[in-house]
Amino acid sequence: MTKPAPPLTPVRQSSGAAAPAAADTRGRLDWRTVFAFPNPVNEYAARITAGLVVVLAVATLLTGWSWGLVALAIGFWLRVLFGPRISPLALLSVKVLAPRIGHAKLVAGPPKRFAQGIGAALTTTAVVLFFTGFQSAAWVLLALLIVAASLEAFVGFCLGCAIFGFLQRRGLIPEDVCEACNNVTLRRT
Repeated sequence: MTKPAPPLTPVRQSSGAAAPAAADTRGRLDWRTVFAFPNPVNEYAARITAGLVVVLAVATLLTGWSWGLVALAIGFWLRVLFGPRISPLALLSVKVLAPRIGHAKLVAGPPKRFAQGIGAALTTTAVVLFFTGFQSAAWVLLALLIVAASLEAFVGFCLGCAIFGFLQRRGLIPEDVCEACNNVTLRRT
């Protein structure tokens, strides 16, 4: 006699909180929930995370500590792949700092994930450049990251989100990836 399959465990997408991965009816892991990214996301938490990235990136640049580049790259990859559930900077933002601000300002998640992907690409490239002898080029990429993260943190302008919108308007990102990005009335929340 076989045991009944465990019930599905719901995953709350909008909270950004750690949630157990759902299993399908046969008890297998649902990989979509493992790699889920919240939609919508709290704009304040995203800006706080960007501010923490600025602090770590500036400290790395000023000290020349190569492992700071590695830590930044790992953090970006954790946020791209798993949302804010595993990244230490995102967890600090989502669980501790953003709730102190009060209400959440919700924005679309896909552009924020795209922006995290750009950060992952920049920092990964910087790591490769640094460890292959092109340290100056790595520091230039880190400086570009500092500028982009500073725009997000201090001005509220997400450069990666702007690039996402540009690519979506050109048809390179399908419209159904982010309905709220296409419909202005959905953005007024």
